[in-house]
Amino acid sequence: MTLQPYRLQYRFHGEPQEHVLELERRPDARESALHLLELHFADAENSLVLPSEDDDTEAVMRQAELLGITHIQLR
Repeated sequence: MTLQPYRLQYRFHGEPQEHVLELERRPDARESALHLLELHFADAENSLVLPSEDDDTEAVMRQAELLGITHIQLR
């Protein structure tokens, strides 16, 4: 399979942001939010702010919002 570019547009603490992912398939909302959380918080001293891989979409989206990532749109 070939990699396709997927553009994530979102707000981080109210500021418009954009990030391009190159993946084999279109990510769902949960995968998109997880990627953005890892992008912004993976280097944080306390990795406990990141949801676990087992968390459902609602939990991941709620955690993203609590950490300032909102209005996620995949283009």
